[in-house]
Amino acid sequence: MRPRERMRVAAALVVSSVLLSGCGVFSSGLRGVELPGGADLGSDPYTVAIEFADVVDLVPQSLVKVADVSVGTVRAIDVDPQTWNARVTVAVNHDVRLPANAEARVRTTSLLGEKFVELSAPAHGATGTLADGALIPIARSGRAVEVEEVFGALSMLLNGGGVAQIKTISTELNKALDGREPQVRALLDNLNALVGALDDKKGEIVRALDSIDRLAATLDARRPQIETALDDLGPGLAELESQRHELVDMLQALGRLSGTATDTVNRSRADVLADLRALQPTLAKLAESGQDLPNSLQLLGSFPFTDAAQDAFAGDYTNLYVKADLDLKNVLDNILRSRQGLLNPDVVKGLPPVAQLLAPLLGNNAAQPALPLLGPVPTTLGNGQGSPPTPSPPTATPVPAPATDGSGQPVSPTPSDGGPPRSGGLLGGLLGGGR
Repeated sequence: MRPRERMRVAAALVVSSVLLSGCGVFSSGLRGVELPGGADLGSDPYTVAIEFADVVDLVPQSLVKVADVSVGTVRAIDVDPQTWNARVTVAVNHDVRLPANAEARVRTTSLLGEKFVELSAPAHGATGTLADGALIPIARSGRAVEVEEVFGALSMLLNGGGVAQIKTISTELNKALDGREPQVRALLDNLNALVGALDDKKGEIVRALDSIDRLAATLDARRPQIETALDDLGPGLAELESQRHELVDMLQALGRLSGTATDTVNRSRADVLADLRALQPTLAKLAESGQDLPNSLQLLGSFPFTDAAQDAFAGDYTNLYVKADLDLKNVLDNILRSRQGLLNPDVVKGLPPVAQLLAPLLGNNAAQPALPLLGPVPTTLGNGQGSPPTPSPPTATPVPAPATDGSGQPVSPTPSDGGPPRSGGLLGGLLGGGR
Protein backbone atom coordinates (compact mmCIF):
# COMPACT_ATOMS: atom_id res chain seq x y z
CA MET A 1 0.00 0.00 0.00
CA ARG A 2 1.25 3.43 -0.91
CA PRO A 3 2.00 6.00 1.77
CA ARG A 4 -0.68 8.34 0.45
CA GLU A 5 -3.31 5.62 0.67
CA ARG A 6 -2.17 4.84 4.16
CA MET A 7 -2.72 8.47 5.15
CA ARG A 8 -6.25 8.37 3.74
CA VAL A 9 -7.11 5.22 5.68
CA ALA A 10 -5.79 6.68 8.93
CA ALA A 11 -7.75 9.88 8.40
CA ALA A 12 -10.91 7.87 7.73
CA LEU A 13 -10.42 5.88 10.93
CA VAL A 14 -9.89 9.05 12.95
CA VAL A 15 -13.03 10.65 11.54
CA SER A 16 -15.03 7.48 12.18
CA SER A 17 -13.85 7.30 15.78
CA VAL A 18 -14.65 10.95 16.31
CA LEU A 19 -18.10 10.53 14.83
CA LEU A 20 -18.75 7.42 16.88
CA SER A 21 -17.60 9.12 20.07
CA GLY A 22 -19.67 12.20 19.23
CA CYS A 23 -22.74 10.06 18.95
CA GLY A 24 -22.12 8.90 22.54
CA VAL A 25 -21.52 12.44 23.79
CA PHE A 26 -24.52 14.00 22.12
CA SER A 27 -26.84 11.08 22.70
CA SER A 28 -28.30 12.90 25.69
CA GLY A 29 -27.87 16.42 24.33
CA LEU A 30 -25.54 19.06 25.73
CA ARG A 31 -26.40 18.34 29.36
CA GLY A 32 -23.32 16.27 29.90
CA VAL A 33 -20.99 18.84 28.39
CA GLU A 34 -19.19 21.13 30.82
CA LEU A 35 -19.83 24.72 29.78
CA PRO A 36 -16.87 27.06 29.53
CA GLY A 37 -16.53 29.58 32.37
CA GLY A 38 -18.30 27.32 34.89
CA ALA A 39 -17.48 26.78 38.53
CA ASP A 40 -14.24 25.14 39.58
CA LEU A 41 -15.28 21.81 41.09
CA GLY A 42 -11.78 20.61 41.86
CA SER A 43 -10.64 17.03 41.64
CA ASP A 44 -13.00 15.53 44.25
CA PRO A 45 -16.37 17.35 44.49
CA TYR A 46 -19.12 16.05 46.77
CA THR A 47 -22.79 15.78 45.84
CA VAL A 48 -25.82 17.06 47.74
CA ALA A 49 -29.51 16.37 47.03
CA ILE A 50 -31.99 19.21 47.49
CA GLU A 51 -35.80 18.99 47.56
CA PHE A 52 -37.78 21.89 46.04
CA ALA A 53 -41.51 22.42 45.79
CA ASP A 54 -40.92 24.40 42.57
CA VAL A 55 -37.66 24.93 40.63
CA VAL A 56 -39.27 27.29 38.06
CA ASP A 57 -37.02 27.06 34.92
CA LEU A 58 -33.84 25.79 36.60
CA VAL A 59 -31.89 23.51 34.23
CA PRO A 60 -28.88 21.20 34.62
CA GLN A 61 -25.42 22.78 34.39
CA SER A 62 -26.79 25.84 36.27
CA LEU A 63 -24.43 27.33 38.80
CA VAL A 64 -24.37 26.70 42.54
CA LYS A 65 -23.27 29.73 44.54
CA VAL A 66 -22.35 30.51 48.12
CA ALA A 67 -22.35 34.23 48.97
CA ASP A 68 -22.56 34.97 45.18
CA VAL A 69 -19.42 32.89 44.55
CA SER A 70 -19.73 29.94 42.15
CA VAL A 71 -18.75 26.78 44.02
CA GLY A 72 -20.60 24.05 42.13
CA THR A 73 -22.99 23.04 39.40
CA VAL A 74 -26.36 21.34 39.00
CA ARG A 75 -25.92 17.72 37.96
CA ALA A 76 -29.51 16.52 37.57
CA ILE A 77 -33.15 17.48 38.18
CA ASP A 78 -35.65 14.69 38.92
CA VAL A 79 -39.12 14.22 40.42
CA ASP A 80 -39.50 12.29 43.66
CA PRO A 81 -42.21 9.65 42.99
CA GLN A 82 -43.16 9.56 46.67
CA THR A 83 -43.82 13.25 47.30
CA TRP A 84 -43.89 14.65 43.75
CA ASN A 85 -41.34 17.28 44.72
CA ALA A 86 -38.41 18.27 42.55
CA ARG A 87 -35.11 16.70 43.58
CA VAL A 88 -32.01 18.61 42.44
CA THR A 89 -28.57 16.98 42.65
CA VAL A 90 -25.65 19.42 42.80
CA ALA A 91 -21.89 18.99 42.90
CA VAL A 92 -19.92 21.25 45.24
CA ASN A 93 -16.21 21.90 45.46
CA HIS A 94 -14.60 19.77 48.18
CA ASP A 95 -12.95 22.80 49.77
CA VAL A 96 -16.29 24.51 50.46
CA ARG A 97 -17.56 23.67 53.97
CA LEU A 98 -21.22 24.24 54.83
CA PRO A 99 -23.16 23.41 58.01
CA ALA A 100 -25.26 20.27 58.08
CA ASN A 101 -28.47 22.32 58.38
CA ALA A 102 -27.66 24.53 55.38
CA GLU A 103 -30.48 26.16 53.40
CA ALA A 104 -31.04 26.28 49.60
CA ARG A 105 -32.91 28.74 47.36
CA VAL A 106 -33.45 29.12 43.63
CA ARG A 107 -32.57 32.67 42.64
CA THR A 108 -32.04 34.74 39.49
CA THR A 109 -28.75 36.43 38.58
CA SER A 110 -30.61 39.55 37.35
CA LEU A 111 -34.09 40.74 36.42
CA LEU A 112 -34.09 38.64 33.25
CA GLY A 113 -30.99 36.53 34.04
CA GLU A 114 -30.49 32.81 34.48
CA LYS A 115 -31.42 30.74 37.50
CA PHE A 116 -28.93 29.34 40.00
CA VAL A 117 -28.99 27.52 43.34
CA GLU A 118 -27.82 29.45 46.37
CA LEU A 119 -26.52 27.58 49.42
CA SER A 120 -26.24 29.41 52.73
CA ALA A 121 -25.90 28.80 56.44
CA PRO A 122 -29.01 29.29 58.62
CA ALA A 123 -29.44 32.62 60.36
CA HIS A 124 -29.24 30.98 63.80
CA GLY A 125 -27.94 27.68 65.13
CA ALA A 126 -25.55 26.39 62.45
CA THR A 127 -24.40 22.88 63.42
CA GLY A 128 -22.33 20.10 61.89
CA THR A 129 -20.85 19.88 58.38
CA LEU A 130 -22.64 19.14 55.11
CA ALA A 131 -21.28 15.76 53.95
CA ASP A 132 -21.24 13.92 50.65
CA GLY A 133 -24.69 12.46 49.81
CA ALA A 134 -26.51 14.72 52.31
CA LEU A 135 -30.13 15.78 51.74
CA ILE A 136 -31.53 19.27 52.25
CA PRO A 137 -35.28 18.76 52.88
CA ILE A 138 -38.04 20.91 51.49
CA ALA A 139 -38.43 22.61 54.90
CA ARG A 140 -35.05 24.35 54.31
CA SER A 141 -35.49 25.18 50.61
CA GLY A 142 -37.38 27.76 48.61
CA ARG A 143 -37.24 30.14 45.67
CA ALA A 144 -37.32 33.86 44.99
CA VAL A 145 -40.30 35.71 43.53
CA GLU A 146 -40.34 35.71 39.75
CA VAL A 147 -40.74 38.82 37.61
CA GLU A 148 -43.70 37.21 35.90
CA GLU A 149 -45.45 36.82 39.22
CA VAL A 150 -44.87 40.49 40.07
CA PHE A 151 -46.23 41.62 36.72
CA GLY A 152 -49.21 39.28 37.01
CA ALA A 153 -50.13 40.68 40.43
CA LEU A 154 -49.73 44.23 39.17
CA SER A 155 -51.90 43.44 36.17
CA MET A 156 -54.60 42.00 38.39
CA LEU A 157 -54.50 45.10 40.55
CA LEU A 158 -54.68 47.50 37.63
CA ASN A 159 -57.25 45.65 35.55
CA GLY A 160 -59.48 43.71 37.94
CA GLY A 161 -58.75 45.51 41.22
CA GLY A 162 -60.14 48.67 42.77
CA VAL A 163 -57.62 51.16 41.41
CA ALA A 164 -60.28 52.70 39.18
CA GLN A 165 -62.50 53.30 42.22
CA ILE A 166 -59.79 55.01 44.32
CA LYS A 167 -60.81 58.46 43.07
CA THR A 168 -64.48 57.77 43.76
CA ILE A 169 -63.67 56.48 47.24
CA SER A 170 -61.49 59.49 48.09
CA THR A 171 -64.12 61.93 46.74
CA GLU A 172 -66.97 60.40 48.74
CA LEU A 173 -64.77 60.22 51.84
CA ASN A 174 -63.93 63.91 51.57
CA LYS A 175 -67.63 64.75 51.24
CA ALA A 176 -68.47 62.66 54.32
CA LEU A 177 -65.76 64.22 56.46
CA ASP A 178 -66.18 67.79 55.28
CA GLY A 179 -67.20 69.98 58.23
CA ARG A 180 -66.81 67.17 60.73
CA GLU A 181 -63.09 67.42 61.35
CA PRO A 182 -63.38 67.99 65.16
CA GLN A 183 -65.70 65.00 65.56
CA VAL A 184 -63.42 62.80 63.46
CA ARG A 185 -60.39 63.98 65.42
CA ALA A 186 -62.17 63.23 68.72
CA LEU A 187 -63.18 59.83 67.35
CA LEU A 188 -59.58 59.08 66.44
CA ASP A 189 -58.44 60.20 69.90
CA ASN A 190 -61.03 57.93 71.55
CA LEU A 191 -60.00 55.10 69.26
CA ASN A 192 -56.38 55.66 70.23
CA ALA A 193 -57.30 55.62 73.93
CA LEU A 194 -59.34 52.44 73.40
CA VAL A 195 -56.49 50.71 71.62
CA GLY A 196 -54.07 51.83 74.35
CA ALA A 197 -56.37 50.51 77.07
CA LEU A 198 -56.73 47.22 75.24
CA ASP A 199 -52.96 47.02 74.92
CA ASP A 200 -52.55 47.67 78.65
CA LYS A 201 -55.07 44.93 79.43
CA LYS A 202 -53.48 42.53 77.00
CA GLY A 203 -52.51 40.10 79.75
CA GLU A 204 -56.03 40.05 81.22
CA ILE A 205 -57.55 39.60 77.76
CA VAL A 206 -55.23 36.67 77.07
CA ARG A 207 -56.10 35.11 80.44
CA ALA A 208 -59.81 35.61 79.74
CA LEU A 209 -59.44 33.92 76.36
CA ASP A 210 -57.53 31.08 77.98
CA SER A 211 -60.28 30.72 80.59
CA ILE A 212 -62.90 30.68 77.84
CA ASP A 213 -60.87 28.02 76.07
CA ARG A 214 -60.73 25.91 79.25
CA LEU A 215 -64.47 26.45 79.78
CA ALA A 216 -65.17 25.34 76.22
CA ALA A 217 -62.99 22.26 76.75
CA THR A 218 -64.85 21.45 79.99
CA LEU A 219 -68.22 21.88 78.32
CA ASP A 220 -67.08 19.66 75.47
CA ALA A 221 -65.96 17.01 77.97
CA ARG A 222 -69.37 17.26 79.71
CA ARG A 223 -71.30 17.04 76.46
CA PRO A 224 -73.24 13.87 77.47
CA GLN A 225 -74.33 15.40 80.78
CA ILE A 226 -75.39 18.64 79.03
CA GLU A 227 -77.36 16.69 76.46
CA THR A 228 -79.07 14.71 79.22
CA ALA A 229 -79.93 17.93 81.09
CA LEU A 230 -81.36 19.50 77.94
CA ASP A 231 -83.35 16.35 77.19
CA ASP A 232 -84.76 16.31 80.74
CA LEU A 233 -85.52 20.03 80.68
CA GLY A 234 -88.54 19.56 78.45
CA PRO A 235 -90.42 17.21 80.82
CA GLY A 236 -89.53 19.47 83.73
CA LEU A 237 -91.01 22.51 81.96
CA ALA A 238 -94.09 20.49 81.09
CA GLU A 239 -94.51 19.55 84.76
CA LEU A 240 -94.18 23.18 85.80
CA GLU A 241 -96.77 24.11 83.18
CA SER A 242 -99.17 21.49 84.54
CA GLN A 243 -98.73 22.90 88.07
CA ARG A 244 -98.96 26.50 86.99
CA HIS A 245 -102.17 27.22 88.91
CA GLU A 246 -100.75 25.74 92.13
CA LEU A 247 -97.60 27.82 91.75
CA VAL A 248 -99.66 30.97 91.18
CA ASP A 249 -101.80 30.22 94.26
CA MET A 250 -98.63 29.60 96.31
CA LEU A 251 -97.14 32.90 95.24
CA GLN A 252 -100.38 34.74 96.02
CA ALA A 253 -100.54 33.10 99.45
CA LEU A 254 -96.92 34.03 99.99
CA GLY A 255 -97.83 37.62 99.15
CA ARG A 256 -100.64 37.59 101.68
CA LEU A 257 -98.33 36.06 104.28
CA SER A 258 -95.78 38.74 103.59
CA GLY A 259 -98.41 41.44 104.11
CA THR A 260 -99.54 39.86 107.38
CA ALA A 261 -95.97 39.51 108.60
CA THR A 262 -95.27 43.12 107.70
CA ASP A 263 -98.37 44.30 109.57
CA THR A 264 -97.40 42.19 112.60
CA VAL A 265 -93.90 43.57 112.64
CA ASN A 266 -95.20 47.12 112.33
CA ARG A 267 -97.68 46.63 115.16
CA SER A 268 -95.16 44.97 117.48
CA ARG A 269 -92.40 47.41 116.64
CA ALA A 270 -92.75 49.38 119.87
CA ASP A 271 -92.80 46.22 122.02
CA VAL A 272 -89.78 44.74 120.27
CA LEU A 273 -87.86 47.96 120.70
CA ALA A 274 -88.83 48.09 124.37
CA ASP A 275 -87.64 44.49 124.87
CA LEU A 276 -84.38 45.29 123.18
CA ARG A 277 -83.89 48.35 125.33
CA ALA A 278 -84.62 46.23 128.42
CA LEU A 279 -81.99 43.75 127.31
CA GLN A 280 -79.45 46.48 126.80
CA PRO A 281 -78.28 46.68 130.47
CA THR A 282 -77.95 42.89 130.70
CA LEU A 283 -76.01 42.72 127.45
CA ALA A 284 -73.86 45.63 128.55
CA LYS A 285 -72.98 43.87 131.80
CA LEU A 286 -72.20 40.69 129.91
CA ALA A 287 -69.95 42.67 127.61
CA GLU A 288 -68.24 44.29 130.57
CA SER A 289 -67.54 40.89 132.11
CA GLY A 290 -65.37 40.08 129.12
CA GLN A 291 -63.48 36.84 129.60
CA ASP A 292 -64.42 36.53 133.27
CA LEU A 293 -67.68 34.70 132.52
CA PRO A 294 -66.21 32.06 130.13
CA ASN A 295 -63.22 31.61 132.41
CA SER A 296 -65.51 30.96 135.39
CA LEU A 297 -67.51 28.42 133.38
CA GLN A 298 -64.43 26.39 132.55
CA LEU A 299 -64.72 24.60 135.88
CA LEU A 300 -68.09 23.06 134.89
CA GLY A 301 -66.70 21.06 132.01
CA SER A 302 -63.47 19.98 133.66
CA PHE A 303 -64.37 19.49 137.35
CA PRO A 304 -62.39 19.15 139.56
CA PHE A 305 -59.51 20.34 137.38
CA THR A 306 -59.65 23.64 135.52
CA ASP A 307 -57.90 24.37 132.25
CA ALA A 308 -55.16 26.11 134.19
CA ALA A 309 -54.35 22.86 136.01
CA GLN A 310 -53.41 20.93 132.87
CA ASP A 311 -50.07 22.75 132.58
CA ALA A 312 -49.06 21.37 135.98
CA PHE A 313 -49.28 17.75 134.83
CA ALA A 314 -47.12 16.04 132.23
CA GLY A 315 -48.75 13.38 130.12
CA ASP A 316 -52.16 12.61 128.68
CA TYR A 317 -54.03 11.91 131.95
CA THR A 318 -54.15 13.04 135.60
CA ASN A 319 -54.39 10.78 138.64
CA LEU A 320 -56.88 11.77 141.36
CA TYR A 321 -56.44 10.11 144.76
CA VAL A 322 -59.27 10.34 147.36
CA LYS A 323 -58.78 9.07 150.95
CA ALA A 324 -62.10 8.33 152.68
CA ASP A 325 -62.05 7.34 156.38
CA LEU A 326 -65.07 5.00 156.82
CA ASP A 327 -64.07 3.65 160.26
CA LEU A 328 -67.33 3.49 162.30
CA LYS A 329 -65.64 4.51 165.52
CA ASN A 330 -64.22 7.65 163.95
CA VAL A 331 -67.57 8.44 162.32
CA LEU A 332 -69.42 8.06 165.64
CA ASP A 333 -66.84 10.10 167.50
CA ASN A 334 -67.16 12.91 165.00
CA ILE A 335 -70.94 12.85 165.23
CA LEU A 336 -70.92 12.82 169.03
CA ARG A 337 -68.50 15.72 169.13
CA SER A 338 -70.85 17.69 166.92
CA ARG A 339 -73.78 16.82 169.26
CA GLN A 340 -76.03 16.68 166.18
CA GLY A 341 -77.93 13.79 164.65
CA LEU A 342 -77.66 12.55 161.10
CA LEU A 343 -81.10 13.84 160.37
CA ASN A 344 -82.34 17.38 160.63
CA PRO A 345 -84.06 17.89 164.02
CA ASP A 346 -86.84 19.79 162.33
CA VAL A 347 -87.54 16.74 160.15
CA VAL A 348 -87.59 14.16 162.95
CA LYS A 349 -89.47 16.40 165.39
CA GLY A 350 -92.49 14.53 166.72
CA LEU A 351 -91.16 11.06 165.89
CA PRO A 352 -91.11 8.46 168.71
CA PRO A 353 -87.78 7.36 170.22
CA VAL A 354 -85.62 5.00 168.27
CA ALA A 355 -86.08 2.22 170.89
CA GLN A 356 -89.86 2.45 170.44
CA LEU A 357 -89.45 2.12 166.69
CA LEU A 358 -87.16 -0.90 166.99
CA ALA A 359 -88.97 -2.58 169.94
CA PRO A 360 -91.26 -4.70 167.69
CA LEU A 361 -88.18 -6.20 166.17
CA LEU A 362 -86.91 -7.20 169.65
CA GLY A 363 -90.17 -8.64 170.97
CA ASN A 364 -92.65 -7.40 173.61
CA ASN A 365 -90.76 -8.45 176.74
CA ALA A 366 -91.11 -6.15 179.73
CA ALA A 367 -88.23 -7.83 181.49
CA GLN A 368 -85.90 -7.09 178.57
CA PRO A 369 -83.03 -4.90 179.76
CA ALA A 370 -82.56 -1.49 178.27
CA LEU A 371 -80.07 -1.35 175.44
CA PRO A 372 -77.63 1.53 175.41
CA LEU A 373 -77.86 1.72 171.61
CA LEU A 374 -81.63 1.89 171.59
CA GLY A 375 -82.47 3.76 174.74
CA PRO A 376 -85.16 2.71 177.25
CA VAL A 377 -87.62 0.25 175.76
CA PRO A 378 -91.28 1.09 176.60
CA THR A 379 -92.95 -1.45 178.87
CA THR A 380 -96.16 -1.42 176.88
CA LEU A 381 -96.59 -0.77 173.21
CA GLY A 382 -100.38 -0.48 173.46
CA ASN A 383 -103.51 -1.01 175.55
CA GLY A 384 -104.10 -4.53 174.35
CA GLN A 385 -106.59 -3.46 171.72
CA GLY A 386 -104.06 -2.29 169.22
CA SER A 387 -104.27 1.36 170.23
CA PRO A 388 -101.29 3.35 171.44
CA PRO A 389 -100.87 3.73 175.23
CA THR A 390 -102.45 6.64 176.94
CA PRO A 391 -99.79 9.10 177.93
CA SER A 392 -99.59 9.86 181.61
CA PRO A 393 -99.92 13.42 182.73
CA PRO A 394 -96.62 15.19 182.65
CA THR A 395 -94.84 15.69 185.85
CA ALA A 396 -92.57 18.51 186.70
CA THR A 397 -89.01 17.52 186.25
CA PRO A 398 -86.53 19.45 188.29
CA VAL A 399 -84.00 21.26 186.16
CA PRO A 400 -80.53 20.77 187.51
CA ALA A 401 -78.50 23.85 188.17
CA PRO A 402 -75.75 24.51 185.69
CA ALA A 403 -72.32 23.47 186.79
CA THR A 404 -69.90 26.22 187.73
CA ASP A 405 -66.20 26.38 188.21
CA GLY A 406 -64.44 27.71 191.29
CA SER A 407 -64.98 31.33 190.20
CA GLY A 408 -68.71 30.88 189.66
CA GLN A 409 -68.60 30.79 185.85
CA PRO A 410 -70.79 28.18 184.10
CA VAL A 411 -68.98 25.24 182.56
CA SER A 412 -70.07 23.97 179.10
CA PRO A 413 -70.62 20.24 178.94
CA THR A 414 -68.24 18.27 176.76
CA PRO A 415 -68.77 15.01 174.89
CA SER A 416 -66.56 13.31 177.48
CA ASP A 417 -68.94 14.44 180.26
CA GLY A 418 -71.82 12.74 178.49
CA GLY A 419 -73.84 16.00 178.21
CA PRO A 420 -77.47 16.08 179.11
CA PRO A 421 -79.12 12.68 179.34
CA ARG A 422 -80.68 11.41 176.11
CA SER A 423 -83.68 9.15 176.30
CA GLY A 424 -83.11 7.78 172.82
CA GLY A 425 -79.81 6.09 173.44
CA LEU A 426 -76.85 6.16 171.14
CA LEU A 427 -78.77 5.52 167.91
CA GLY A 428 -81.33 8.03 169.01
CA GLY A 429 -78.60 10.62 169.33
CA LEU A 430 -77.08 9.64 166.00
CA LEU A 431 -80.34 9.67 164.08
CA GLY A 432 -81.80 12.60 165.93
CA GLY A 433 -84.90 10.73 167.12
CA GLY A 434 -84.21 10.75 170.90
CA ARG A 435 -85.98 12.90 173.38
